[in-house]
Amino acid sequence: MAPIGVQSLMHPDGELASAKVFGEMGLPFTLSTAASKGMKSVAEANGNSNPRWYQLYWPSDNDLTRSFLDTAKHNGYDVLVVTLDTWQLSWRPRDLDTGFFPFVQGIGTQIGLEDKCAHEKLGFDALAPGSTQEQKAIASLFHVLSTTRGISPRWENLKLLRELWGEKPIVLKGIQSVADAKLALEYGMDGIIVSNHGGRQVNGAIGSLRALPKIVDAVGGRMTIGFDSGIRCGADIFKALALGADFVQLGRPILWGLAHEGEKGARHVLRSLLADFDLTVGLSGCRGLSDIDRSCLATEDGEELKAYNRD
Repeated sequence: MAPIGVQSLMHPDGELASAKVFGEMGLPFTLSTAASKGMKSVAEANGNSNPRWYQLYWPSDNDLTRSFLDTAKHNGYDVLVVTLDTWQLSWRPRDLDTGFFPFVQGIGTQIGLEDKCAHEKLGFDALAPGSTQEQKAIASLFHVLSTTRGISPRWENLKLLRELWGEKPIVLKGIQSVADAKLALEYGMDGIIVSNHGGRQVNGAIGSLRALPKIVDAVGGRMTIGFDSGIRCGADIFKALALGADFVQLGRPILWGLAHEGEKGARHVLRSLLADFDLTVGLSGCRGLSDIDRSCLATEDGEELKAYNRD
């Protein structure tokens, strides 16, 4: 599951439903810092032994960063996904036209509202009995301003995340160039996710699938490479894996199912995508995942692509 926040806008159960569904399948679920549910409740819905990842919108305050990561580790999140491309929200005309900013209403800020370090810095707990709506609005805005800080992350500061997270995997999300992929490897990261944030951050940014092959050629086999942005069907999963991705993340389709019928809808979409992918693998002449490579693909003019050696 890709890290998508404010899922309660789709359905009241929000991340509790999607986390449960991915837990049932034994597939990694990634919780966003902009989640509408807290880390503990999502972990409980996901199930004790299931793989959970935590996506960090890197706070400007190191104390908050430490607190978020400590809470994630305590609740069984084993992989840290650091989003690099959203240190500042982009210009989004549709949101501006409609005045859409759910965070000030306390939607998508639950992790900050529950955080003890944030309580100390604010001087109050906005979720405590007797707290006011004004306090909740202030705490929610504090969370947003702290995590979309308007300050670009710096490569040398990754050592702080390594100190706080320990030896567990750290994956950088939002890599779109070979140069940045090489830097991620140089700075000791365990993986990257090739992503343009679903096309929501930079207008006219290249598609992530276009960026993927060169990045795989540069660092493939030396670090784990994920792919995010644009997966809509089984064939999309197949293409990303054939181009060298080690895994893909699912986003909007899961939310469409969630919006349509909650947990049941999310489960139906996930099962459908997996079934579609399974059929695509077989119908493409592959006996399993190990058979999927670039030789299964062709360019627009019909030429086969040169195979990438995963070894």
